[in-house]
Amino acid sequence: MSTPTHERRVQRYPLKPRVLEVADVERVTPRMIRVHLGGPDLAGMESANFDDHVKLWFPNEEGGHVLPVVEDDRCLNFRAPGVVFRDYTVRALDTGARCLTVDFVAHDHGPAGRWAQAARRGDKLGVLGPRGTARISGEFDHHVLLVDETALPAAARYVEELPADARVFAFFEVADAGEEQELEAPAGARITWLHRGGAEPGTTDLLLEAFRSLELPEGDGFVYAAGEANTLKPIRRLLKERGFVRNATCEVDGYWRRGTSNLDHHAEDDDE
Repeated sequence: MSTPTHERRVQRYPLKPRVLEVADVERVTPRMIRVHLGGPDLAGMESANFDDHVKLWFPNEEGGHVLPVVEDDRCLNFRAPGVVFRDYTVRALDTGARCLTVDFVAHDHGPAGRWAQAARRGDKLGVLGPRGTARISGEFDHHVLLVDETALPAAARYVEELPADARVFAFFEVADAGEEQELEAPAGARITWLHRGGAEPGTTDLLLEAFRSLELPEGDGFVYAAGEANTLKPIRRLLKERGFVRNATCEVDGYWRRGTSNLDHHAEDDDE
């Protein structure tokens, strides 16, 4: 591949707390729930890039619902009693229709998954962000995506927002064939669904092996890899071996880690 001529540029947004209402809920697959949120508070929200994320503030187990409090562009109550929030990527934002779409993996071992499975029209949710958006400058000749289902909403948005003639190699790890989704991908996109076949999430090398076996074409390429933090470590090393540069020609994001609750994915930068 050629010498990188790209850099990561960040645009910050004013931090505004919002309270949105569930407008609709749909099952995309047996394990993926899509929630559409709306309301007057959505006015002014921006999301310019595929991995923009919001913090969603959920009701707590005691039946309360602590919402974000912002002063001087800072959230004051992240650690207040009864606060329950999680980071989620913006699957879609329609500012005209005032609709924020977020995809949830349906499971019972966390507040977000439980909330999504029970969500009904009119339910309220606290929303903070996006805090900003980050883009890699310049154009790429091809794009490689390596994600599990937790990062599938971001990767799906990435694919769907590419030009119609983009060259894409996407590898999506999911539980089984029932979790495959229809995407509005460029005509030449090569999308491969990797099935765990009964293995627990975060325990396979499916994404690593897919990338290892991929013969990269000539030209400037960009790789986005995201999912369970520990499974991404060998992918980071392989990216270095292949000449990819963090924040220039690749982005690796540990969305979650087995055994860790509410992982701060911004801190997941270790290669070893």
